[in-house]
Amino acid sequence: MVKFKMKFALVTVGTSLATAAVITNAFVQKKQFYPSVVFLTKSNSSLAVLYAQVFVLLFLIGKALRRIFFGQLRAAEVEHLIEKFWYVITETCLAFTVFRDDFSPKFVALFTFLLFMKAFHWLMEDRVDYMDRTPVISFLFHLRVISLMMLLGTLDSVLIHHAFRITLSSGASVQMVFGFEVRL
Repeated sequence: MVKFKMKFALVTVGTSLATAAVITNAFVQKKQFYPSVVFLTKSNSSLAVLYAQVFVLLFLIGKALRRIFFGQLRAAEVEHLIEKFWYVITETCLAFTVFRDDFSPKFVALFTFLLFMKAFHWLMEDRVDYMDRTPVISFLFHLRVISLMMLLGTLDSVLIHHAFRITLSSGASVQMVFGFEVRL
């Protein structure tokens, strides 16, 4: 575990330095904000570095939210999460091949957010199952479960409404897959 933390700390520092270097390079070359942003979005290597930074930040946010809502995860919860995660990635990527023309940064963001949400749903399912089998549950445990259920329910409703609205206005698109995947 300590080895993983050290590696992740190195990845975090490395991506932060690379992001700073890429942004600095863009501003040194272009000298103004708008041309620098255009340069960053048109350069594949710059986008790759920025995507890596976003994924590191999302991982850190996920760890913080996990600590807030779940505390320490049990080994069974981690195992279930990994099993379900690989299955859903494969299944969802196959479903997205139908809508390969819609691939964009927005698509990547929605896909990442979808996986994030599904992971918290799975962890919530395991926690509720654990709650059913444990005779004494603390007030903090109940508070965490209820607050996370309310947050996930609200986000689910917003995402389903968004997918429904986009599908009605634009026709069948990748939003349909996102709408179905939110609740499956």
